Amino acid sequence: MNLRRTMKSRSAMAAVVITATTALMVSGCGGGDDGEDEPNADSSSGQSEQNSSGGGDDNKSEDGGVLAEVTGGEDITLTIKSATRKAGNFVTVSGSVKNGGDGLWAAPGWQGDESELNKNGASMAGAKITDGKGKKRYYILRDTDGRCLCTSFPRGIQPGESKTWYAQFPAPPEGNNKVDFQIADMPPASITISEG
Repeated sequence: MNLRRTMKSRSAMAAVVITATTALMVSGCGGGDDGEDEPNADSSSGQSEQNSSGGGDDNKSEDGGVLAEVTGGEDITLTIKSATRKAGNFVTVSGSVKNGGDGLWAAPGWQGDESELNKNGASMAGAKITDGKGKKRYYILRDTDGRCLCTSFPRGIQPGESKTWYAQFPAPPEGNNKVDFQIADMPPASITISEG
């Protein structure tokens, strides 16, 4: 009898979590049509390999270049070129990743360790932003099928090759614009979110 109640409680809790996640994704992906092309969660073919920065280039650094750049294991360089708060209360971060190593790089561990994100393969799914002021961490947005709202690298990145990427997150409260972007074993990159 207790097992049946426990199973019912877990089923009810799972339904609440799924409903809350869906509501967060809908509110994060909604927003006004301001004429900019935004990455679309409904376009799974667009997630296989993104060749644009995800529409976030309006927050480049003052010189039009780089907000942050970090280099990690296997001589991989992650560059962040924009971080923009958008209508609908989400943030789009975009940039490029370059393979400075000698072999094919397939983004090991970059999909994160959440079981829902494991099916995202070689992607930016494990990225997160940390709001030190608000003392909160924000994980990648995802659609109802568990696909991240981010770029994936299905064929990996060849030596010397560079690919553009984007990743979307729930937005920290307005005024909390200084955040750290982090993915896998790469060092954290401090960036400033601008208003889109």
